[in-house]
Amino acid sequence: MTLPVDDLIKKAKAGDADAQCLLAARYFDGKGVPQDEAEAVKWLRKAADQGQMVAEYALGECYANGRVVPQDGAEAFKWYLKAASRGLDLAQLRLGDCYFSGKGTTRNYAEAVKWYVKSAGQGNADAQFDLGYCYYVGEGVPQNYAEAAKWYRKAAEQGNAHSQNNLGVLYQHGVGFPQNYVEAYKWYSIAAAQDPEPHYAENRNAVAELMTAEQVAEGQRRASRFVARPEGVAAADQGSQPDASVTPKGTGTGFFVASGYVLTSYHVVSDASAINIVIGGRVRKAKLVKADPANDLALLSVYWTVEEILRERSSGATNAAAIFGPLPVLGSRDVHLGDSVFTLGFPNIDLQGVEPKLTRGEVNSLSGIQDDLRFFQISAAVQPGNSGGPLVDVHGNVVGIVAARLDDLVTLETSGALPQNVNYALKSSFLIAFLDSVPELAGKLKEPHTEKDRPFADVVKEVQKAAVMVIVY
Repeated sequence: MTLPVDDLIKKAKAGDADAQCLLAARYFDGKGVPQDEAEAVKWLRKAADQGQMVAEYALGECYANGRVVPQDGAEAFKWYLKAASRGLDLAQLRLGDCYFSGKGTTRNYAEAVKWYVKSAGQGNADAQFDLGYCYYVGEGVPQNYAEAAKWYRKAAEQGNAHSQNNLGVLYQHGVGFPQNYVEAYKWYSIAAAQDPEPHYAENRNAVAELMTAEQVAEGQRRASRFVARPEGVAAADQGSQPDASVTPKGTGTGFFVASGYVLTSYHVVSDASAINIVIGGRVRKAKLVKADPANDLALLSVYWTVEEILRERSSGATNAAAIFGPLPVLGSRDVHLGDSVFTLGFPNIDLQGVEPKLTRGEVNSLSGIQDDLRFFQISAAVQPGNSGGPLVDVHGNVVGIVAARLDDLVTLETSGALPQNVNYALKSSFLIAFLDSVPELAGKLKEPHTEKDRPFADVVKEVQKAAVMVIVY
């Protein structure tokens, strides 16, 4: 469920930049509040002045299009630059457009390419198309048809119709690829099917005149099998399961500690070439922001489109969990021997499925293997896939992160007996020190719960909203 508007307004008035940005979206749409674009821009500006990158981008859009504020290319450029510098792909795309067109700044094709590269590298299909065009015509970079073809293909596979058509042109004429009429027909057909632009269908019909009936049938078959897919995100971005054609290296658990930031164990993601998280039945790209290999900690940032964040398009708790569902972290000095704790994670998904699993236990020792003071020994059962999950007290505070279980075979060889549910979690004090070292999280961490006797069902719901499956490729 989305945050009630009264709570959103309260958070916004208290200075929460994310809430201010979402409140602006409510006023733009008239969702729960009267539609009022001037009020929307007011809240956008408040959030942007705090460095909220989505608000910076959206304010740039307002200036670029003359929405509420006077149309002003230079002011749009200023806000795009702020958001682009923070890593927002759509702002990087717009900044590239400003440099390419000379709107709001001096025209500079090389600078445009620089920002297109940044945005395209994050999977933005429009930026990939623009970058392909730059390589095709030789603006800002040396002309290179092979590079143009590469970027057109990336965008085309995500559903960008302009790139699909251009890919057809390259295949038809043997530019950047060996000449292939069947592939040309396929891409023209895909473009024409989703975009009414007349020349897409005209191109398809023209190349069909050069083909045999069998080749046309093959092109049609290939086109019918095409499914657009965001780069680096499994087809389950519209469902709940990773793409079965791509085999993950492994899985683990993580949990939100702030809007858009997930904490997990470093060993879960240390060898990853790509990282996805699953939350609310949807798959999202994530990237490693900071790692502490010595203490086995990793912080991930999660990719959300601007439209999702501003407009809250998703039903259910997906976006609410990403923005308002972090867990508070309590210092481990407040944890005592015998305290009740639990963890929630995604163990052995091949056998146990993808639904989160909760296990309860106690703090058995205030030190770990060989009296390592960084760890708690816990009796809550953990299995492969639990690593990186939160260890939570009965009040809903994170007091550790699941790190390891005592190896059965090693213990049997060493002691002659199997261990009885001996598991370990890194203490929360190390989590706090790690999170405090990340400038982007300053002032964004949730304060620990202080109320006593919270219903356990409420605590579990809160943890379930914040916990995510981490899939590593």
